[in-house]
Order: sequence, then structure tokens, then C-alpha cells
Amino acid sequence: MPALSTRPRLYWMLQIGGWGLVGLFGTALASIFGKFQPIVIPIEIIVAGTLLLCSHWLRLYVRRHGWTRLSLPALLPRLLVANLLVAVGSQVIIGLLVILLFMLVHSPEYGKGFPWLQYVGYAANTFFFMWLWAAAYFSLHYLDNARQAEIDKWKLAAAVRDAEMRTLKAQINPHFLFNGLNNIRALVLENPVRAREMMTHLSDLLRYSLQLNSREQVPLARELEIVAHYLTLESLQLEERLTYTLDVHPAAREVLLPPMTLQLLVENAIKHGIAPRPGGGHVHLTAQPDGPAQVLITVRNPGHYRPNPAAPDHTGVGLPNAQERLQLLFGPGASLRIGNDAQQADTVTAELRLPVAGAGAGELKGRHAERSEASLPWK
Repeated sequence: MPALSTRPRLYWMLQIGGWGLVGLFGTALASIFGKFQPIVIPIEIIVAGTLLLCSHWLRLYVRRHGWTRLSLPALLPRLLVANLLVAVGSQVIIGLLVILLFMLVHSPEYGKGFPWLQYVGYAANTFFFMWLWAAAYFSLHYLDNARQAEIDKWKLAAAVRDAEMRTLKAQINPHFLFNGLNNIRALVLENPVRAREMMTHLSDLLRYSLQLNSREQVPLARELEIVAHYLTLESLQLEERLTYTLDVHPAAREVLLPPMTLQLLVENAIKHGIAPRPGGGHVHLTAQPDGPAQVLITVRNPGHYRPNPAAPDHTGVGLPNAQERLQLLFGPGASLRIGNDAQQADTVTAELRLPVAGAGAGELKGRHAERSEASLPWK
């Protein structure tokens, strides 16, 4: 709801309607007490019009001096004085206009003297009505200010979230780039032909990753293309020491995940599980439905998982940042866990659980019992 000051039509509707009711109320009282005469109608029009203009003047003064931003203890004394001035001043204006009206219509009431005590009572009534007007006006503004503060808070949270996402992605991508360049440097003198081939793969991979980096989420099928590029790049360096399989259920290919997340898991599997072993090893990646609205992605590699808090370089910043990105995007609906496999000795397993929403969830609900291998060309 926009601020009251930006809704002039609504403001004037409330002004005319509210003070019009005050005029009708005065007319009704005159009828009830048997004092109704035709001249009462223009008198009540003068009363309603004068109070409308006086309250509008007070509104202009309030806006100019920023009273809507004041606390209640600071506002109340100001309103007390302002409402008192409006009550007295409006009755002076109304009294003069009524005298002029009596002169114009040659009313017998003209010349009988000014009813001072009667106008003191009118001023007291006006003082009461002005407090009602102020209560309504400032209540609307306080509600608008509270709502705007809530909107600003959510905008700030969204901006912080976007900045965090960009920072986390910026940390992950250079981490991957430096690893690739180090691999190429190791082969420049040993095998220039393979080094050039690796540079071509790295160039294609970086171009693709930069395109994906402009998005917060990508389908698993597109992320698998990056993984395929990366595995091809690593297999040129490690040769027969690296073997791998990718088992992906067709229903899981459309699940969304942050860019470079799966590539990071495969990269860590090779860096910490395959590369240190003289005999290398096998990386097994699977992506299968895990219930009607989740996909479970696992990356298995040989080794033992021994996280050491005193050695932060053991896993680098990639994995913690990947976990933060998942929490920012999906909250508790996603998780990333890495540990020793409970069923296979000498095996480390990374489990990535992702939620599936919309039509994808319906597809998984009909297919999650199936366990078929996707026809991927990367072996």
C-alpha cells in the first residue's frame, strides 16, 4: 500500500466524506431538537467546508515539518496545540461567514448579538473531531511506514542474498580455474600436444561455466556437460589412473542446482581420492530419484575422509561455499554431506540432496521407483 501522501484521490475522498458526515451530523441534531430551518443547510456547508480546509492546512504543515516521523511522546504535545488552534480558528472563520450569510439573506437572527457561549461549545466539538481526524491520519501513516520498513527490510535481505551468491560463485570459479591451469603447466614440457589439447578443453569449459555463472540455478543435464568436460580434461593428464561412470536417471536430469556444484564434487573426488594414489581409482557419479520430490546425487571415490580443522586447505573454500549456496537457494530442502561410505570400505561418498518443484516433482513421483541408467556418452 503506497504512502498516504502519494494517494491524493483517496485523501480527498476521505476528507470530503468525513467532514461531510460532520455536516450531516449537525443537520440531524438541528432536526432532532426542533431547530431545523432552511438556513441550517448552508450553515452546515460552511462548517464542513471550513473544517475541511483547516484540516488540510494542518496536513500541509504536518508534512512540511515531518510530524509523521515523530515518536508518539513527541507528537502528542504538538497535536494538542495544533488541534486547539484549529478548533478556535475555525470557529472564528465560521462565525464571520455565518454573520455574512445572515446579512446576505436578511435573516432575523442578524443583529441579535454574537452567541459566544454557543461557539465555545462548537470549538470544543471541533477540538474532539480534530483528534479523531489526527488519529485516523497518523494511524494510516504509521501503518504505511511500518509496511515500508518491512519492504525495505526484505529488499535489503534480497540484496544481501544476491551479494552472497555472487561472492560465493566468484570464490568457486577461480578455484577451479587455477587447478586447470596448474594441470596444463605440468604437461607443457612433458607433452606439448596434450597440453594444447587440454587448453582447448579448458577454454571450452571456462566459456561454458562463465555463461552458467550468470544464473543462480541450472538443470542437472547442463551441469553434467561441465562434468564431462572436466573429466575429459583430467583423464588426459591422469590417463589410465582415472576411470569413471555417470549413472543418471532421466527423471533427474531437469532438477535444478547451483552452477559448478557437481563439478566441484567431482573435482574434489579426483584431487583428494584419485590423484594422490599411484594406482589411481574410479569415480562413480549417480543421480536417482529419492522419493516423490527429491533427487539424490552421489559421487564416490576411493580414499578416507579425515577432515582436519587445523588444515583448511584440505578441502579449500569450495565445499563450505557450495553448502552456503544450497542453503541460500533451497533452505532445509537441500543438503550436502561428505563422509566415509558406511557400506563400502576405503570409499568416500558425497551425497547431494536436491528438492524438485512443479512439474518435475510430478514426474519423479511417477518414476522414482525406476532405477535405470541414462544413455550418456561419457564413460
